[in-house]
Amino acid sequence: MEVRQLQYKDAEIYLKIRLEGLQNSPAGFASSYEEEKKHTAEKYQKRFASPKASFTFGAFENTELVGVITLVKEPLFKLRHRSKLVAMYVKPDQRGKGIGKALLLKAMEKARSIEGLEQIYLTVVDTNAIAKQLYTSLGFETCGTEKRSLKDGNTYHDAEHMVLFL
Repeated sequence: MEVRQLQYKDAEIYLKIRLEGLQNSPAGFASSYEEEKKHTAEKYQKRFASPKASFTFGAFENTELVGVITLVKEPLFKLRHRSKLVAMYVKPDQRGKGIGKALLLKAMEKARSIEGLEQIYLTVVDTNAIAKQLYTSLGFETCGTEKRSLKDGNTYHDAEHMVLFL
């Protein structure tokens, strides 16, 4: 397995796995498949071509993209010591192989290399025990719970906010 930062040329395969994740795990994302399917790979080509505010990493098994995660720097002056992890997804048939951990470690390594960055935040749906266990094993701590954070149709999902101090 190779974990690396995604580049301009990876936009098409990123969009494909992003849409797959939104379909397979809708409760795990604030975005919906219906919203995201309207976007083209060009959106990600632009983002990957000049990564300054966000950094997307992919895990490759041979040449197949099997997992992704994005580290986003906070843009506001008073929040510049913070970043957040978003859009983490590992294909179901690849779970349990350490791919999620490898992606998190790569994103954490990048965060530590950014001058002035002190904290990483993430949000996880409270029913995702496996993800919460992984985050906790890498040092993330729960810093709050948001009741009814996501609403999908008539179904609500609570979200757990976690932080890692670098």
